[in-house]
Amino acid sequence: MSAQPARAPGPHGVTTESPIVRGLLILTAAALLLVLVGLPLFVVFASALGHGLRAYLSALRSPEASASIRLTLLVVAIAVPANLGFGLAAAWVVGKFRFFGRGLLVTLIDLPLAVSPVVAGLVYVLVFGRQGLLGPWLERHDLHVIFAVPGIVLATIFVTFPIVAREVLPLMEALGSHEEEAALTLGAGGWQTFFRITLPKVRWGVLYGVILCNARAMGEFGAVSVVSGHILGRTNTMPLAVEALYNDYDLVGAFAVASLLTLLAVATLLVKKWIEWRSDAGGRA
Repeated sequence: MSAQPARAPGPHGVTTESPIVRGLLILTAAALLLVLVGLPLFVVFASALGHGLRAYLSALRSPEASASIRLTLLVVAIAVPANLGFGLAAAWVVGKFRFFGRGLLVTLIDLPLAVSPVVAGLVYVLVFGRQGLLGPWLERHDLHVIFAVPGIVLATIFVTFPIVAREVLPLMEALGSHEEEAALTLGAGGWQTFFRITLPKVRWGVLYGVILCNARAMGEFGAVSVVSGHILGRTNTMPLAVEALYNDYDLVGAFAVASLLTLLAVATLLVKKWIEWRSDAGGRA
């Protein structure tokens, strides 16, 4: 008995399902995307613009919304560069060298991914709060961390801690260290080797990590909520301002700030896709 010929793959050489099955799967995915993503986005923008563009812009210019936007941008401007520097240093050390405790270092880098942001915020309160471990010393020196901007920055840095490092580390390990060793042998210095050989090869991973870190920093709620004190106009970032304005029945203001956060998220996704495209194009070249 002759063997049956293998069934030809689908039009893209990936699946062998019939067109009906593929169509049902696509429709199911599209319906879920519409219900879980499309409708909430529509409600946000419809509610924000429901009273007209003038009311929308006026809500964004209100003291509470303006203060939350400025604070969010300030926190991002501090947290992202801090994590960029740490992520590059950690990826360089872990990816290029073998040393005792390397596995422990990688585990500690990943720790914020396993800890709830609310728990992280509580830990900062127990350390830097008035009754915390360092609270009395900070109070004697008139230094304020909890319920102030420094606490918000620290909490944001913690929750975004692993992002850049986890994006760059696989690239560092895949590249190896042969080119760096050759450069050092030819007389190049450490910084010269890093900026001229290592960094150009991982630049797309670095940019990708920065984009993801920026998105997480802007949208963080849990840890910041614990350490901020919810002082309207002073320690409320944009996500906290949305909650505060909504609880005060300022629906236009709440949805206006939420829509701005959504636009920032969309812009982040567009930049992310552009980086992926450029990275793939560079890999094919």
